[in-house]
Amino acid sequence: MVKQGDFEIVASPFQAVLNDLHSKYKLLQDGAVANYIPELAKVNPDLFSICVVTVNGEVYEVGDYKRLFTIQSISKVFTYGLALSDCGRDYVLTRVGVEPTGDAFNAIVLDEQSKRPYNPMVNAGAIATTSLIQGANPTERLNRVLDMFRRYLGHDVFVDMSVFTSERSTGHRNRAMAHLMLNFGMIDHNIEESLDLYFQQCAVMVNCQDLAVMAATLANKGINPITTEQAVDGRYIKDILSVMHTCGMYNFAGEWAYKVGIPAKSGVSGGIIAVVPGKMGIAVFSPLLDVRGNSVRGVKVCEELSFQLGLHLFDCLGNGRRKKEEGRKKNVRF
Repeated sequence: MVKQGDFEIVASPFQAVLNDLHSKYKLLQDGAVANYIPELAKVNPDLFSICVVTVNGEVYEVGDYKRLFTIQSISKVFTYGLALSDCGRDYVLTRVGVEPTGDAFNAIVLDEQSKRPYNPMVNAGAIATTSLIQGANPTERLNRVLDMFRRYLGHDVFVDMSVFTSERSTGHRNRAMAHLMLNFGMIDHNIEESLDLYFQQCAVMVNCQDLAVMAATLANKGINPITTEQAVDGRYIKDILSVMHTCGMYNFAGEWAYKVGIPAKSGVSGGIIAVVPGKMGIAVFSPLLDVRGNSVRGVKVCEELSFQLGLHLFDCLGNGRRKKEEGRKKNVRF
């Protein structure tokens, strides 16, 4: 093991697996960077990193894993957990559903019967979720969100003000969603305060290593495997992972569940997190996106990791068993 700051970088055959995947896909140029948020259009499309953190705190990483970027929609996973902690499962369900949708992440649509947004992973549901975060005023609510991220990451975080301002000034579609939900009583009257908090949570700065630690925390019953701090009440982990599994990849969620088979969430800045419960958190960062808003390289890497390591949750007899046996022969730990 080699120490790097507060992390233990493990020299093992598994590191070679990540190195091979990085080399294989770093020349892939399919996709395009997000341009509907002006600041995101400025990012270097060649950035690419992969990081895995186990529930034992082992770290494997390759590429630009220290490069900072805004967390964007991956934040929805963690604010959903905070809303569950603040309000409880039953109340949150009265405001936000848990059904997957075949619509795009920014579709202006609610469930026709309940008038709720379909789930907390699409923009409408995330705005409704953020509106549930408790606090006496906007500053207190923001500080609670930032402290929540600190527990998951193990260090303080900050909001990129240029991205926040960019999203705030161009977020007319999100405002339309908020007004529609206000009309049906799904959010309260302080629309601009809730939207500001939503734009701020999306503009929190992280790197690929951070995302892997956050994913590993979810894999570890809500306990940060590096700091051992409880980031979220463990009783809500199954709620979070269930919604990630069915809704986290937007209108690609079904194919993701079929091919990759583990809970995941993507963001338009190019990040993807995936959670293998009880084992590890996986993060990939590459800003080139497909038409659904998911990282092209990120999807490819996760598909291959799932296949090579037998990570699919429902692969109990097939490729997973064979790959695990191969991994043991090569001393690949996972």
